[in-house]
Amino acid sequence: MNEVLKTIRNRRSVRKFKPEQIKDEELNMILEAAVWAPSGHNTQPWHFLVVQDREKIDEMSEKNLKLMAQSETEWIRKLAEKEGYHLFHRAPTVVIVSGKEQQDGLLFPLADCSAAIQNMLLAAESLNIGTCWVGLTAFLFGVSEEVRKLGISEGYHPLYSVCIGYKDASFVPAPPARKEGKIARYSRD
Repeated sequence: MNEVLKTIRNRRSVRKFKPEQIKDEELNMILEAAVWAPSGHNTQPWHFLVVQDREKIDEMSEKNLKLMAQSETEWIRKLAEKEGYHLFHRAPTVVIVSGKEQQDGLLFPLADCSAAIQNMLLAAESLNIGTCWVGLTAFLFGVSEEVRKLGISEGYHPLYSVCIGYKDASFVPAPPARKEGKIARYSRD
């Protein structure tokens, strides 16, 4: 099997990381892969904020969990109240992915930024570095005062976060089963 397909199959959401920081060279390769993602009309509407300050990561997790605890969705409330839960799984690096605010309503930075994130996840896996795409940061990103404190570039809005770090070997998730019936074919005879 070729290396790209092998990397796609081996990638997992890692939720347990070693405490040491990843090397700058590795981080740069992961971010470089992100900026090579496809985007509609080549708009490249993304911005990446790298957070490697443990206190800031912990603070973002705490604030987000407080907001999650107020959710109307039961599983989100339960997760927020889970003893010892950390939104970023104590990863040493968190990348906040922001998309350019839409001006004409025709382009969709969410899809483009999602493609950039997938490139990050696959690049990290190819380097044997763990990642976890975190969508629940939407709670924190929904509070404009908190977004301002992050110092995200003008004209961008944060969409998702990605945890990055060396995988803790004691926790290697098994591959989840693939659901059947997700591919249909239409062909001319």
